[in-house]
Amino acid sequence: MNQVLTILGPTACGKTSFATRLAVRLNGEIISADSRQVYRGMDIGTGKDLADYVVDGQPVPYHLIDIAEPGTRYSVYQFQQDFHTAYSDMIHRGKTPILCGGTGLYIESVIRGYEFDGRTMPPLRSLNIGLSISREERRRKISERLHARLEEGMIDEVKGLIDRGVSTHALIRYGLEYKYVTLYLLGQLSKEEMVRLLEIAIHQFAKRQMTWFRGMEERRGIPIHWISCELPIEERLEIVENLWKKEIAGA
Repeated sequence: MNQVLTILGPTACGKTSFATRLAVRLNGEIISADSRQVYRGMDIGTGKDLADYVVDGQPVPYHLIDIAEPGTRYSVYQFQQDFHTAYSDMIHRGKTPILCGGTGLYIESVIRGYEFDGRTMPPLRSLNIGLSISREERRRKISERLHARLEEGMIDEVKGLIDRGVSTHALIRYGLEYKYVTLYLLGQLSKEEMVRLLEIAIHQFAKRQMTWFRGMEERRGIPIHWISCELPIEERLEIVENLWKKEIAGA
């Protein structure tokens, strides 16, 4: 059975920086499992953090980021197709595929081989690593990151998308940062209301992510190895590297 190493967890737990460091150690490349990072020009609000894809001066190749035009709809079916194209290419080149993201539906669609329109994709043997973070620390990081993104120019990013012709309806449909900043730019919220409501919405989103991941484990029988973000990163990397070597050896 085909194999993949999956890094998952709620927003603000540091998935990307952990996965890219892992990729350097395992001769890997990243396949993003984020439903909004597929869109070009939606960078700050989606937290692409492309600087994380350079580790100690070494670029880490990534896939399924910046592949769709903002304002369009990108489906789970499209993700599944694009994932398998990237995955097959990586396997052919002898690279370790590392699936990284917080969109649980995308992750499950490829791990379990969801069937769409009568086209069957093979399930994958996946070593699933979840990064756990305490509720208090998660809330702190979410708040800290939101204010940092506002300072980085998130409002100007959304304004730029509107100026380019991306409809406000589409931006609101994308939710979270794009929804609330758009409502602010439309004059439907004050800046203070926008920040307050957005912060609440991101906290709720993180809770929904964890509910999905618990469902993967408890109801749908997908094992996840949870590793605390409080552990030093080198220790976490070593744990996952050893688990992956055992996974490969037992294949």
